Amino acid sequence: MENEIPPVNRVDEIHEKLSALQGQKVKVKANMGRSRVVERTGVLVQVHPSLFIVEVGERRGRTARQSYQYVDVLTGTVELFDIESGERLFDFAFEE
Repeated sequence: MENEIPPVNRVDEIHEKLSALQGQKVKVKANMGRSRVVERTGVLVQVHPSLFIVEVGERRGRTARQSYQYVDVLTGTVELFDIESGERLFDFAFEE
């Protein structure tokens, strides 16, 4: 129990950083399971207490909204990247 990092602190950190990025373009790489990874680029449109929403352009001028949980960012299931530099926005070290 002593080695555990309280997830609340990390989730709050993710929430705060994404709140500051609201309205900006980000690249999202999400592991959907069964060796399926989806990469999309879109605008971070909303930040809520437990999830955030990215609006991505689809075919024929339509847009779609995808929601992701902060916990998925924390566990590495969802990765967010800066559009300009290509750098990962969150890099949590996973010690075994």
